[in-house]
Amino acid sequence: MSKVSIDELLVYFKNANYWWILLGAILGLLSHLSRAYRWLFMLEPMGYHVKLSNSVMAVFAAYLINYTIPRAGEVARVSVITTYEGVPFDKGFGTVVAERIADLIIMLSIILVTLFLQFDFIFDFFLSKFDLSKVIIAMVGLSILGLAFLIYIRKSHSVLAVKIRTFVLGLIEGVFSIFKMKKKWPFIAHTLFIWAMYVLMFYITTFAIEGLQPIALGAILVGFISASFSIAATNGGIGSYPVAVYAAFSLFGIAQGPSIAFGWIMWSSQTLLIIVCGGLSLLFLPVFNRKFNLK
Repeated sequence: MSKVSIDELLVYFKNANYWWILLGAILGLLSHLSRAYRWLFMLEPMGYHVKLSNSVMAVFAAYLINYTIPRAGEVARVSVITTYEGVPFDKGFGTVVAERIADLIIMLSIILVTLFLQFDFIFDFFLSKFDLSKVIIAMVGLSILGLAFLIYIRKSHSVLAVKIRTFVLGLIEGVFSIFKMKKKWPFIAHTLFIWAMYVLMFYITTFAIEGLQPIALGAILVGFISASFSIAATNGGIGSYPVAVYAAFSLFGIAQGPSIAFGWIMWSSQTLLIIVCGGLSLLFLPVFNRKFNLK
């Protein structure tokens, strides 16, 4: 893959339509606000009525801290409401794990929809890159190993097996707790809204870059999935996000220049949003709560 020069990227940045980028950033902001509001639905049944402002600032602070150490933001997010709202850390962290499971279910659903819509394309691409017989043998082997591992975890009384079994049962309980909460339908609605904003934000921003339109739905979905994995695997997708986008878009014959430029513009706009909102949140959290407690 030939590299896109800095000068070429600067041309794309200069010619980009920043109104579309701004609209994409607003959609991203709405998803973050919805996430903060959704969190309240999980805390209220335990008797904790957290202020929405603290939930919002905790979420933005978490996103910012994730740029330093992956997933450290989740610990920081719970620590915020433990410090300022008195929510026990273990209970707060349990709600975060449960909502992440809900997010994982939606992400897997998006992947399944993408596989369904683009089955022929993905299957043909898969056959052109891999030996089908070797893949089948590997899948059978992994299935046997997985089944043996499950039997071991279920029947073994070793410390490791008990810990894994307890953890998995806790995750399952967390998933079903979503359907037992009083406001389960608002929770589900916000979860769908959050991910709809993610996908729409990704799609809307493509209009800002010359050379990307018209773009197929399949390219949007595959690009979104690839970009999401890059964020999960690194510190907020630093450096990997544009490459992940291009790797997905290239499957659909989209040129490298606009693909890489879109990846950088998309990542930069969302990162700027997190830096501004996350930074302000860290600054105002102690000030806001000190003033609130004085009243």
